[in-house]
Amino acid sequence: MIDKKLLSILVCPVSKGELVYDEQNQELICRASGLAYPIRDGIPVMLESEARPLSQDEKERAKH
Repeated sequence: MIDKKLLSILVCPVSKGELVYDEQNQELICRASGLAYPIRDGIPVMLESEARPLSQDEKERAKH
């Protein structure tokens, strides 16, 4: 679980967009940039080089 206060101040380093917590995959999702940032040992890794691009299916699901 990620702290809600921390989540409220974090933004995507690429787009500066809002992040959504994906608890199941332990990632922070940015709809604007289409990237998923990993959370390792409870710490978000907010590096573009560590992010993975969302699949087209994931992008569609993130819109809702």
